[in-house]
Parts: sequence; C-alpha cells; structure tokens
Amino acid sequence: MGQRRRLTLDGTRGQVAKGREFTYRALRDWGWDGSETADDALLIVSELVTNANVHAGGCEQLLLVAGECLRIEVFDGDPEPPRPALKHQRGAPGSQGLYIVRRLSDRWGFVRHEHGKSVWAEIDADRLVTGRPAPKPAPPEPSLN
Repeated sequence: MGQRRRLTLDGTRGQVAKGREFTYRALRDWGWDGSETADDALLIVSELVTNANVHAGGCEQLLLVAGECLRIEVFDGDPEPPRPALKHQRGAPGSQGLYIVRRLSDRWGFVRHEHGKSVWAEIDADRLVTGRPAPKPAPPEPSLN
C-alpha cells in the first residue's frame, strides 16, 4: 500500500497544529511539498481534526498513507457518520469543514470501527506532484464496515 505514518492525538492540546506539522513533515519526506495541492492536504487535515474535536468528542489519531494517493484518515470515538451541511452558505462561519474536504479531495468518506469511526480523504499522488487543482466535489463514499 505504501508508507504509513500515525500520530496519536488523544488527550493532547493543539491537535490541529500538531496534525498540520506532522503532515507537513510527511509531505516533505515523501517529496510532495511545495505545491498548492500540498497546502490543500494541510487544510484537509485541519478540517478533519477540527470536525473530530467539535462534533465527535475529540480526535484520537491521524493516519497518513502514501501510495498512488495520499490518504488522510482521522479517528474519533463517535460512531455517528459525519453530517455535511445541507447547503453551503458563502460567508457564513462554521459548518463548512466537510464542504472544504469535498472541494479539495479526490475522494472522501468514513468507516465505522468498533470504538467509533474514521473520516478519510484522498488526494491522488499525481496531483501532489503536479499541483493540478482539485476536481469537482466528490460525494461521500459510505462504508459497509
């Protein structure tokens, strides 16, 4: 599948900043830094970690997997699926995290686990190399797990 990096965030302060720094170092090590698409990956991490904190009782772990794509996966203890805002409202604060994830990723979804769920997003590796912009928003891919 590729290289994997895992950061435990459960109970730590500054989870968003730590997640972004962890992701930045991984992107740099994998040769995927320095493009707008790499910045998109950092924003996706920010949004997923923030959503886990605001809506799911906290972020437990951040997992990055590098292969044909970059998979960003955030684990929390709440089994309820993420609920994207029904309608994006320009200029309205809050409730836009999953809209941003949809806009910047190639695919996204969630997987239920025994003790909660993970919400994930993927960016194709060629986009990280070329800096090509994000495609049209992708609908969530529900999991059968």
